[in-house]
Amino acid sequence: MGRYFGTDGIRGVAGEDLSYELALKVGRAGAEVLLNSPNKGKVVIGKDTRLSGDMLEEALIIGISEEGAQVLRAGVTTTPAVSYLTQDLRADFGVVISASHNPAAYNGIKFFGPSGMKIEDELEERIEAILDSKKPANDEGARVGRCIDLNEANKRYIEHALNGIKPASGLKVVLDCANGAAYEIAPNAFKRLKVELIAIADQPDGGNINLSCGSTHPDSLREAVIRAGADVGFAYDGDADRVIAVDELGNVIDGDFMMAILASHLKEKGLLKGSTVVTTVMTNLGFDLAMKERGIEVIKTDVGDKWVLREMMKRGAIIGGEQSGHIILLENNPTGDGLITSLNLFKVMAESGKKLSELAKIMTRLPQTLINVRVESKDGWEKRASIKKAIAEAEKDLGSIGRILVRPSGTEPLIRVMVESDDEEHAKEVAEVVAGVIERELG
Repeated sequence: MGRYFGTDGIRGVAGEDLSYELALKVGRAGAEVLLNSPNKGKVVIGKDTRLSGDMLEEALIIGISEEGAQVLRAGVTTTPAVSYLTQDLRADFGVVISASHNPAAYNGIKFFGPSGMKIEDELEERIEAILDSKKPANDEGARVGRCIDLNEANKRYIEHALNGIKPASGLKVVLDCANGAAYEIAPNAFKRLKVELIAIADQPDGGNINLSCGSTHPDSLREAVIRAGADVGFAYDGDADRVIAVDELGNVIDGDFMMAILASHLKEKGLLKGSTVVTTVMTNLGFDLAMKERGIEVIKTDVGDKWVLREMMKRGAIIGGEQSGHIILLENNPTGDGLITSLNLFKVMAESGKKLSELAKIMTRLPQTLINVRVESKDGWEKRASIKKAIAEAEKDLGSIGRILVRPSGTEPLIRVMVESDDEEHAKEVAEVVAGVIERELG
């Protein structure tokens, strides 16, 4: 990670780490690096529902416009929608203003290239070099571009997302929109499918995004699904690049289960290219066992969608993702797409005639414990002797029946401790011991 860019763009507390002035400079630097042709370039920009989005949007538009580009403002829209629109409108690049699943106080800036993929590290480094150079504002007034509103941006994306998805009347669906970017897009898409629809957390006020709702807080969705007697529920995060499902019994169906269901469905239809699915090291071992039974190869990467995407393209795979519900269906969009994932899971339910709880029997999850340890600094954590010793002892304790994975968060001051074992209490005990050492050392 660089000075400004983390694992998923530039992120920080709005008005503090991520100020108006920084956003202005990022707009200028991003445009200088990513525009193919000043005075002719086009840039798509979208944001989620955070109160700070307006401030950062204004700064970015000014900075980009000063480099001569035409800015196409999509307004409140999802991250995958910006990815799609960047491709569809043949823009030079796209910009999303969002901090995804983080609380409302945070915000972020991430760039997409003309292919709809997040930009490469080398381009981020070039942008950072310009930011550090304190490059002055463009004083060539003739180069200043315009800003145009994309009034039907969301409608255009919904048409794309619904491609190949047929109505299935009779099903009852609950959508938790996280008071975020999907609050209009997701309900409008599912209404087209003739389902009985219930939407919750669809009243954003600028400060309630992800607040006790959305993919990181599935309890609200579980309660709504059970109360309504719904067939399925879907919870998106703030920018809707990920989704978590809930079956008709109230069981949470995470990204591992959704990938297992979708990959197996594609394999049965002869559509799973290379019989391969790409996941991360966080994926449950139960997923590996289920895929092995069905002749599907599982490729593992480091945590992060960009690593998943790179491996997918290298292998020619069409499905990959993370346990968090960040799933890439490459033939639809080259980025995690919560809406398209939920629509395709709905499609499997409709085509198979099976309840989601029945489809989810495809795999058995091994007990897994995840503890997030808040720390003062993540720097050099892996070199601390006491932490290394604790991890080594945990590995010895787990033996061949489990595993431990310790890694820093890419977006927050956290060290994540994940333990899997065939014994849930054992996994919890091991995780707590290692987390305790980390907290004493770095907390």
